[in-house]
Parts: sequence; C-alpha cells; structure tokens
Amino acid sequence: MRKNFIHQLADEGLLSETERLRLEAQQGSRMFSLHWELKTLLYLGVLLLSGGLGTLIYKNIDTIGHQAILAGIGLLCAVCFWYANKHKAPFTWEKTESPNAWWDYVVLLGCLLFISFITYLQGQYEVFGTRLGSATFIPMVVLFISAYYFDHLGVLSLAITNFAAWLGIAITPMHLLSSNAFGTERRLIDTALLIGLVLTAAGYASSRFNRKAHFSFTYYNFAVHVFCIGALCGMFFEDGMLLLYVPALVAALAFYYFLGVRLRSFYFLLMTVIYAYIGLGYLVIFTLVQALDTLEMGVLYLSILYLIVSSIAMARILIHLNRKLKSHADL
Repeated sequence: MRKNFIHQLADEGLLSETERLRLEAQQGSRMFSLHWELKTLLYLGVLLLSGGLGTLIYKNIDTIGHQAILAGIGLLCAVCFWYANKHKAPFTWEKTESPNAWWDYVVLLGCLLFISFITYLQGQYEVFGTRLGSATFIPMVVLFISAYYFDHLGVLSLAITNFAAWLGIAITPMHLLSSNAFGTERRLIDTALLIGLVLTAAGYASSRFNRKAHFSFTYYNFAVHVFCIGALCGMFFEDGMLLLYVPALVAALAFYYFLGVRLRSFYFLLMTVIYAYIGLGYLVIFTLVQALDTLEMGVLYLSILYLIVSSIAMARILIHLNRKLKSHADL
C-alpha cells in the first residue's frame, strides 16, 4: 500500500490517526528481498575463487610443485562433488530445488575445478598427447552428466560451451565473433550451423519428452545465436552461397519467432527481429551495390535512406510485439 494512498484514505475519514500511523509504520518497515543480490554475489565469489586460485598457482608454481597443485585441485574438486552428491535431492526428470543456499555454488565450483584439473594435466604433462579433442571431450561428458544429475543450469551452460569448443568454436559472449575466423574457414560456418541444429533439437526434445524441460530455454538460447551468426557469416563471406544460407536463416528465424510466440518470450522475438534486420539489411545493400555499381553516391544515399526507414520500422515492430505479448492478444 502506497503512502499517498494511506493519506488519501485518512483524508476521506476512512482511517483514524492511529490506524494511519500504524499503516505508515508497517509500510516503512517492509522487508526487502536480497535473494538475487546474494545469489549474484555468490556466483561472483565462485568465479573469483576459481580465478584467484589459478593466479595464485601461476605465481607460485616454482615453489608449490605441479604434483602438489594437481593433488590440491583434485582433492578440492572431489570434496565439492562429495558434498553435492550427499545433499542432493533424489534424481528426477522434473525440476528439483536446491537443498540449501550453498549447494548450487558448490556444484559449480566442483565443475570449474574439474575443468582446471584436466586442463592442467594436459598443459603440463600432455596426458592426451596430440589428441586435443580428448581434453575437451572428457570435460564435456562430465559436465553434461553433472548438469542432468545435479539439475544445474549453470553447469549445463558450461557443458554446451565445452561442446562447441570440442567442435572447434568459441561461443562465449565475449568470443563468439572475435575468436572464430568465420571469414577464412567455411568449416567453422558449417560447424556453427550444425551446433545450432543440435542444440535446437536438444531443446525441443527436452520439452517434448519432458526430460528436464526447464533446460530447453538454455539450449534454445545458445542455438539461436550460434545458428543465426553462422548463417549471417555464410551470407557475408561465402561468395555465391546466398541460396544456401538465406533459406537457412529464414527457416531458423521462423522457428524461433513461433517459439517466442508459443512461450510468450519477448527475448526470442527480439532476437529474431534483430537477426532478420541484419540479414535483410545486408541483402538490400548487397542488391543495391550489384544493381547500381556505377552510381556510388546513389548507392550511398539509398543505403542511408534504407537504414533510417528500416530502423524506425524495426522499433515499431518491437513495440507492437511487446504490446501484444503484454495484452496476450492474438498470441
């Protein structure tokens, strides 16, 4: 109840002075939830701890010794998995709640330490030799099993990232474009499309067969970006392959548009509009350049005009979709 509303009731004589003061005191002492703030701090704490251990080891590696470091990481990792397994809820294909406030972070820390353990083994002792795929395949399998066994979305994201790394692509938000040479290797573009299809199928299967159905959003979230960026890069860098990559992009956008409508998710609608805008913009400007290659200034003016008009149209489309989602009209 707002303070102004309390004053309005008091002014209309519906509340006595005592009741007004009591309601105002209750309003002022309302409890404020710090749930998400604390969860964010705990996640940051796990990441900082993992990164801090790596820095500490790197700076003192000459005095600590490789075997001692590996033993320490392995022991701490084993303790995390032991604790997580001891306190976990019985396995079910439905969503399960965390047994306590720390459990999620212990699972995440254990998985991060396991990745560090395997990476250290390979980096220092080359236990997998030149078979570098094994150094990413084994953590990928362990992470997927851990994600389903412990019902952990954060570990699932790590597993999907590891899956892409195993196939040769970095899909973290900071490295999706900067660390992949899409323009020089067509293999990476096709791999991105394959990963997008696999993740889309995994998301569909999760919800269709009710096997950890709440994992489907995470699968779809990675898939829409990886597939659409792969298709766009195919349009941009592969000469004469528009007939292959444009239909692929259109099919993906149609699927994720209807998915967004079905899930009432403005996020997926936003992503489809943005990727459609980029793809359509490229086709329009590419067509102008091809058709008017002798009119350089004309192409420039038409391109600027298109960008202005299309930006306004995209903003209006997003506002329209947002209103429809909120009103549930026709969606």
